Amino acid sequence: MDLNTVIDVRDARRREPWRPGDAWLGGGTYLFSEPQPHIRRLIDLSRMGWPPLSWHPDGSLDISATCTITELSRFGRNLPATAAPLIEQCCRAFLASFKIWNMATVGGNLCNGLPAGPIISLGAGLDATVLLQGQDGATRRLPVTEFIRGAGVKDLRDGELLRSLRVPARVLDSRTAFRQASLYGLGRSGVLVIGTSDPQDGSLAVTVSAATTRPFRFWFALPPTAAELRAVIDDAVRPEEWFDDIHGLPDWRRHMALLLAEEIRRELTAEEVSR
Repeated sequence: MDLNTVIDVRDARRREPWRPGDAWLGGGTYLFSEPQPHIRRLIDLSRMGWPPLSWHPDGSLDISATCTITELSRFGRNLPATAAPLIEQCCRAFLASFKIWNMATVGGNLCNGLPAGPIISLGAGLDATVLLQGQDGATRRLPVTEFIRGAGVKDLRDGELLRSLRVPARVLDSRTAFRQASLYGLGRSGVLVIGTSDPQDGSLAVTVSAATTRPFRFWFALPPTAAELRAVIDDAVRPEEWFDDIHGLPDWRRHMALLLAEEIRRELTAEEVSR
């Protein structure tokens, strides 16, 4: 897509004042996919030099906003952690070509805020937080489940930059389960459900995304019964929060989310019992 309203592209390292019509440019796979008549200037992040992935002394993992899906996938395949398979499963949920994988970024997928965004699903499923940086340099940190507030709606202030995604160390040691459903063999995710089981305290978390306008994460100190899990999901997700578009009607999304959540509950609690 030729963005013919853009009159300038600036290097983000210059730290110039933010103007109306400015937009951050990561990989550009969304920006250049459709008209953006409100954009006048692109602020290019590609030369910021942020390491794609980095570890903290406490074992938590930072994923840079400019980390590409290719880099994240490669890292996940070589990560010696119990939860590592979930990274590749969510990367594969993109159903995109290698050209998109090589350009699309973690930050871009989060900031689009689309219900089917697989990095949103990954971040919510791993109880991750995003680091946001304002134009004055001030930072704040939010859980992914609070950063995404609706379909395409984010808690992102004017000129604010999503710097990174942080995954807690304890979650990387969790056993995981992944379920995805689509109306088509190679279609966008209509439902994506993730489960994590903490080996330290026996808690269980179930995350529902793609089926809903925003990600929902349900945490249980002890594994719930089938009835308890269903009741918690139905109580938390309002009827209007089941997403409705060409990729699935709300009733179908709710039905599949409840079905897949129960499959995950059985899978992870069965493993717990067998141990």
